[in-house]
Amino acid sequence: MSMIEARDVARAFGTTPALRGANIAAAAGEILAVTGPSGSGKSTLLHCLSGIFRPDRGEVYYDGRRLDTLPEPARTMLRRTAFGFVFQFGQLVPELTVADNIALPLLLNKVRRGTAYATAAGWLERLGLGGLGGRRTGELSGGQAQRVAIARALAIRPRVLFADEPTGSLDSATGDAVMDVLVGLAREEGVTVLLVTHDGHVAGYADRRVVVRDGLVHAANEAQAGR
Repeated sequence: MSMIEARDVARAFGTTPALRGANIAAAAGEILAVTGPSGSGKSTLLHCLSGIFRPDRGEVYYDGRRLDTLPEPARTMLRRTAFGFVFQFGQLVPELTVADNIALPLLLNKVRRGTAYATAAGWLERLGLGGLGGRRTGELSGGQAQRVAIARALAIRPRVLFADEPTGSLDSATGDAVMDVLVGLAREEGVTVLLVTHDGHVAGYADRRVVVRDGLVHAANEAQAGR
């Protein structure tokens, strides 16, 4: 059974269609790369799968349960407890320390403060950032900031991780290091990963690849055949 799935999902912004009937499914523990040109609907698809957007048409399922019909509080709770997010620019809170950023989702989930910060410290050690917990995020390199974002996403032990262009702002060597960390930890934790990227090299880290084109999802070999 699929862990996350979209069936015939359509979504428009005003009169501009972003998705035209997209179908996609990822199994538990699978790393799936979602590729395609800019403006093809990749990020919109990710937002629909994670419950941030409601589709105009179609159905979204998480772990066999309908997601898109849930009320907003229930979808918000899923995003806090079952879904992790890593974005291109990390989207860390600059006013907080590194440890604060990682602990914040746990504190929002009513985890005891001591436990939340101990968990944050553990993730920093795992990601080679031990000793940086007290720094502000603006003092970090791009690669360090992305590893903090990965730690924050995985600290809640999500079942699905949504990564939207996680290496887009990094140089190739740092991007490879971040992907090694992301994929390795996802394997260890058995997390399903939806990896949105326009970079074929980054997509090569995935188990499988699909291509979004003109608001529709194609298998990579189908998209290549249609060129």
